[in-house]
Amino acid sequence: MAVGFDPGPNVLVGANGAGKTNLVEALGYVATLGSHRVAADAPLVRAGAETAVIRTAVVHDGRELVVELSVTPGRANRARLGRAPVSRARDVLGVLRLVLFAPEDLALVRGDPAERRRYLDDLLVARQPRYAGVRADYDRVLRQRNALLRTAYLARKASSGSRDLSTLDVWDLHLAEHGAALLAGRLELVAALAPHVAKAYDTVAGRGGSAAVAYRSGLGEAAGLGEMAGLGGVAGPGGVAGGPGAADRGALARALGEALRQARPAEVERGVTLVGPHRDDLTLALGERPAKGYASQGESWSYAVALRLAAYDLLRSEGVEPVLVLDDVFAELDTGRRDRLAALVGTASQVLVTCAVPDDVPPSLRGVRFDLADGEVRRAG
Repeated sequence: MAVGFDPGPNVLVGANGAGKTNLVEALGYVATLGSHRVAADAPLVRAGAETAVIRTAVVHDGRELVVELSVTPGRANRARLGRAPVSRARDVLGVLRLVLFAPEDLALVRGDPAERRRYLDDLLVARQPRYAGVRADYDRVLRQRNALLRTAYLARKASSGSRDLSTLDVWDLHLAEHGAALLAGRLELVAALAPHVAKAYDTVAGRGGSAAVAYRSGLGEAAGLGEMAGLGGVAGPGGVAGGPGAADRGALARALGEALRQARPAEVERGVTLVGPHRDDLTLALGERPAKGYASQGESWSYAVALRLAAYDLLRSEGVEPVLVLDDVFAELDTGRRDRLAALVGTASQVLVTCAVPDDVPPSLRGVRFDLADGEVRRAG
């Protein structure tokens, strides 16, 4: 499947299963090196094939750059930038800046904290691609530390004697260092993102909205430091205090190290790391109540859309013009929300909209149309 999109609105029309989501999923994979639908790479490869290849030409300021990814389940992805191979697939991050809203994004409001952590970290990388390395370093250390704790736990359960945990101190230092870098980035991001979320929700919902986001970490409580407002705005039970640049990485590293020290007996008992950014959450509130569990279906959809629009607006405000993808979003919104959303994104440099029913898309976004059927794309006008 190959298609060239125009600036402005592009509408992809096709029945369920025609391949609309496959197309936007491929673009999302180039932008984030991950799928918005599945955690593993295997479902991305056509049945009977060993490898999937995604080739994308990105045009910015009149210059074209081609990104090519080879996705082989069970093996490291290979990537080319221009005509040259790159040593790591993550080196292509930042070439295509993209914000994707899909039906799966309802999990941002109603799902587990892992969904919201991924939202934050993907946006971190979109703003500053170097955070891909920070994430990778933290995940690597976390895996090593968990493996050591797990081995000790299994040895104790099997009554085969105690396991030497002397190297745990070294992993604690690494986890505190990389965790503090990731945590500082998230705190700065949430502080910058919050006003955009409030504005987007108010506009999409069409009434006096009061959406608020905050960063919740167990670090303050675990380290005995309360809300830790002086350490960059980490909140135990509450939200974020302070603004961009307020996070002191050295102080965060010391607090995380102390939290790990206090949590060690429980971690040894359970065989898993209990403290760190991998346990944190982005809290979403409507007024005085949490959105999860209290928001209606319409409010939840509006909040999910607002989170993606806020990411889009934040990137634009910082000089980045991302591609905006709305995958089957209009079918879930009433007429008022559709029109307000269309008005919000109408000035975007490039918008890709997928739908099964063309009339679901507001007239202002019915630009170039592509019909999809049987794995083929046909430009309809």
